[in-house]
Amino acid sequence: MTDLSQSVQFLKGVGEARAQNLATLGIETIEDLLGYYPFRYEDIQERRIEEIDDQEKVTIKGVVVAPPVVTRFGYKKSLLKFRMMQDHAVFNVSFFNQPYLKDKVVLGEDLAVYGKWDAKKMALTGMKILGSGQQGDFAPIYHVSQKVKQKTLIPLIRQAFTDFGDQINENLPRSLREKYRLMDRHDAMFAMHFPKNPAEHHQAKRRVVFEEFFLFQMKLQGLKQQEKSTANGLAIQYDNTRLKQFISKLPFQLTDAQKRVTNEICRDLKSPQHMQRLLQGDVGSGKTVVAAIVLYATVTAGFQGALMVPTEILAQQHMESLNGLFDPLEVRVALLTGSTPTKERKSILAELAAGEIDIVVGTHALIQEGVVFRNLGLVITDEQHRFGVNQRRVLREKGWRPDVLFMTATPIPRTLAITAYGEMDVSIIDELPAGRIPIETRWVRPGQLDSVLDWSFRELSAGHQMYVICPLIEESEMLDVKNATEIYEHLKAFYAKQEYQVGLLHGRMKNQEKEAIMEEFKDGKTKILVSTTVIEVGVNVPNATVMLIMDADRFGLAQLHQLRGRVGRGAEASYCILVADPKNEYGQERMKIMTETNNGFVLSEKDLELRGPGEVFGFRQSGLPQFVAGDLVADATILEVAREEAAAIWQLPNWQVLPEYQGLAQVLAAPEKQFFD
Repeated sequence: MTDLSQSVQFLKGVGEARAQNLATLGIETIEDLLGYYPFRYEDIQERRIEEIDDQEKVTIKGVVVAPPVVTRFGYKKSLLKFRMMQDHAVFNVSFFNQPYLKDKVVLGEDLAVYGKWDAKKMALTGMKILGSGQQGDFAPIYHVSQKVKQKTLIPLIRQAFTDFGDQINENLPRSLREKYRLMDRHDAMFAMHFPKNPAEHHQAKRRVVFEEFFLFQMKLQGLKQQEKSTANGLAIQYDNTRLKQFISKLPFQLTDAQKRVTNEICRDLKSPQHMQRLLQGDVGSGKTVVAAIVLYATVTAGFQGALMVPTEILAQQHMESLNGLFDPLEVRVALLTGSTPTKERKSILAELAAGEIDIVVGTHALIQEGVVFRNLGLVITDEQHRFGVNQRRVLREKGWRPDVLFMTATPIPRTLAITAYGEMDVSIIDELPAGRIPIETRWVRPGQLDSVLDWSFRELSAGHQMYVICPLIEESEMLDVKNATEIYEHLKAFYAKQEYQVGLLHGRMKNQEKEAIMEEFKDGKTKILVSTTVIEVGVNVPNATVMLIMDADRFGLAQLHQLRGRVGRGAEASYCILVADPKNEYGQERMKIMTETNNGFVLSEKDLELRGPGEVFGFRQSGLPQFVAGDLVADATILEVAREEAAAIWQLPNWQVLPEYQGLAQVLAAPEKQFFD
């Protein structure tokens, strides 16, 4: 055990009680303490008045030119005022509710004051008095608790560097440190806590972020190399002649992008190495057809396939799509969901175990106990980020290392793809089928709703249909949003003269009721369908040309894009109308972005930029690592460089034994806290 892995109780002044308090902050060892970095810094360097921006927090040093005066008002309220001069500029200084500072202000003496500068009034609202100004600094601010204060933590960190600093070993190869001009590890860690100035902090953070990303990518690349180095999967020797015949009989031509990704997946199927591939494709790009082709290939080799999706509506949709493409005498497809009747479920489970069912489509029901396959070869998870890491793992374990294909219509920014899925291969369908007309997106205010409904008569009278999406089912005292039942009643009255049928769909309905409502909409009997976001994925009604989204600012960009993708699936021009009155710039920015692009990958990058990875995916669901210093958005360039360098090192034969990489090999081999929660 190195000294750094010892308990913080080895520090002077840290007893059992204080150690327990530090543990609540995640600080248990000396190493934890050294790596407990500030979340921000206060720049209390002395500044010249002419250099300071309005409302900037700064330290100003000058001479006290008017005696301090304390004015009291209200209950326990006070105002301390005095005047200072820097060079020939005189300015006012005021402190609220800190009358005891009066004794520190002496007429004619130098003083340094930290506070917020008001350029128009030539005044400083004080926060701290720094005495003579000799202790100006770039001060660290930490996340602390009621029992662990800043004034407790900072001396402990200084002591840890004094007592154990010589134990901080370098773990980056010299070649990388020189190539990117990175600080040594000890110096960088110290400067993260106690930088002399912003420039030194910037250099320290570059080093720490690069190290964090680089070590993570080294582990991911190592997993990838391990997967490829051994024949540790199934070699699915599909019948290429039958597969080509199947593709030639499809009712449409595959796009070049669909052909490319199909070839990539089929190569993986034949390989004896275990496949883990992510298939990304924008809304309407044709991922389902690719899934059908590779499932068919799997069946021709004598294996079974499983397709897991997040909702019963989507499962039903996929079931119908596959049955429409496959010859029922050649490929047998079954549907298994939570709503499958008990008698039918027993029959499906028996036939699955006997190998009589070739492909099963289902929801979470697929990963329940009792679901046994005879010879599972391929597992496909659609909208995979909606399933937890453990749920996906359980399905994979239903067979002996079946090949795994993850699909998503939520375009994942490259930054997240190379982080969360760095050990996977990635295929992208970056082309829409021919003849698709781009969806026109408009943003209107709630007061314009009736004029939008008037306009909708044009589309409805042409025989087309319309979705209306609402965030809530019923009224809520918490949120002032239009609810589905209220909108449903309003639209029934609005379209009553035209006798247009209006339907209502939401998640609280029973499955049979949902199916009946969707069937009526698909068949064209229902002209307008009011729904909550249960409609978000999988529903395919080519005749629907209008998507009206109420309170659109309540949704994320990715979700809005998914909803928009429910229209524009036929040959007619389609429209997405966003009804929203966002009160902040963030909401307004999202509405503007939606009207400017139909490209899901552009939107996903913007969504990541605006909301951050935790909001876009949710850490626990996606398996994204939680980095200490690195930011997946702000430090995306460093992440990419770290990935490239890690991949290059893993290409070197037996790199672990080379002298330059000894420190790196040791840190990767050592047990440590997991990146994932």
